[in-house]
Amino acid sequence: MGAHQQQMQGFAKYNREFNDRLYKLVAGLSDSERKKDLGAFFGSIHGTLNHILLADRIWLGRFASAFPAMESLQQAQLVQQFSSLREELYADFTELSTQRQATDKVITQFADELTDTQLASTMKYHNSQGLQREHPTWVAVAHMFNHQTHHRGQLSTLLHQLGHDVGVTDFVAYVT
Repeated sequence: MGAHQQQMQGFAKYNREFNDRLYKLVAGLSDSERKKDLGAFFGSIHGTLNHILLADRIWLGRFASAFPAMESLQQAQLVQQFSSLREELYADFTELSTQRQATDKVITQFADELTDTQLASTMKYHNSQGLQREHPTWVAVAHMFNHQTHHRGQLSTLLHQLGHDVGVTDFVAYVT
């Protein structure tokens, strides 16, 4: 197993474990607290959680198109078309949480299935503005994980504003 494969598996582990912790904390909030516009890019905690799940499913859809034989993506909930990056997938927090766990399982299986050959291959897809993009697959996979981390950082701030501490967010705390 190559270093890129191990790195993506580490990112998947971090994603899954931090999401579990984050969703447990957010479950303790009222629906109105979760959906209150706190001035974040996607408005609320709920809006940001929905965006992260939407973006993950968009990326998984792109990976499924690039690698149609990948078993991990065969039965997964994927997004191939969407109207907005603000699209709400689930208004109900319990359903959002259940779907987050299911997608994190797919991401973990996907990371386990990725090969160095796939990661080094060139991937082509259309971005959210419809422009064709082309670059090594490892760049796209790393971006998916980086995107999650970016928005979870925003969630950490939003939760802090409500008086809640998400705890340690450092990658090394989850993979070592």
